[in-house]
Amino acid sequence: MVGGISGAEASGLRPVPDGNRNVEQPKVPGASVRRTRAGSTTFDNKYDKIRDLLAKDRALVGKIKATAADYRIDPIHMIGAIVGEHTYNVDAYDRLQSYYIKAAAYAGNRFRFGYEDESVAEFVARPQFDRCDDKKDSYRLWTCREAVWDKEFRNRTVGGRAFPNNRFSAVFFQPFYAGQTFGLGQVNPLTALMLSDMVAKASGYSKLDENNAAEVYEAIMDPDKSLAYMAASIRKSIDDYASIAGVDISTNPGITSTLYNTGGSDQRAAALRARGGFPEENYYGWLVNDKLAELKSLL
Repeated sequence: MVGGISGAEASGLRPVPDGNRNVEQPKVPGASVRRTRAGSTTFDNKYDKIRDLLAKDRALVGKIKATAADYRIDPIHMIGAIVGEHTYNVDAYDRLQSYYIKAAAYAGNRFRFGYEDESVAEFVARPQFDRCDDKKDSYRLWTCREAVWDKEFRNRTVGGRAFPNNRFSAVFFQPFYAGQTFGLGQVNPLTALMLSDMVAKASGYSKLDENNAAEVYEAIMDPDKSLAYMAASIRKSIDDYASIAGVDISTNPGITSTLYNTGGSDQRAAALRARGGFPEENYYGWLVNDKLAELKSLL
């Protein structure tokens, strides 16, 4: 099993209260509203569709439970993340098999991670990234590289090349179109690279290599593998809030789902430590807590 905060170590942490802090659902972003409208559907219909898929596919739920056990999290956190993604970001396929077919379609494709004519491997070999060379863990390494991008390159002209005012993941890790995440867990390629060491340790999958974009896409699109990256992301959020903010979020799926949606659990935990109080759910996590009884019945 992957390392993390054990039950005994968690004693002394401030537990997040059950349920939502907000009485009404926070506003859903306009981009999500537009995507849903463009698909001639509604959030309610999309929620019903992913709920029904999970209710019918007991094999999938079994895999979710097994993966959650490997990462020592309650499987309801994974259910919440899947439901949130397919309610607000994408529409669910009718059958799990469709996710496997979609993953297979990308497996043989030749594409790379990069910006214009520079691969990401060439880019991170620039001297500005030398400060990251001592980071051996994949999460620390890619987090360092992302920070260098934000400080040294984002919205700047360096060596005669102008770089976009956009996230590292959007500029270098989306060879098809902007905003793309794939698969059952809608994992971003950069997130998968960050979590590669944790997943290799806990699930035994091969470590990912930024030079092999097809392998990264297989990992995040194959339902069996993507579940591991989902669980690792949730485990990381729980550990960050415990170790940085002294707060236990492991019993509130609305908070873990919020962090699955937003990312940046370490930075958000540090901000919480500075201001005090408890974390609040966003629109995505609010739905999970609001529907918690129904979602628990799926397990």
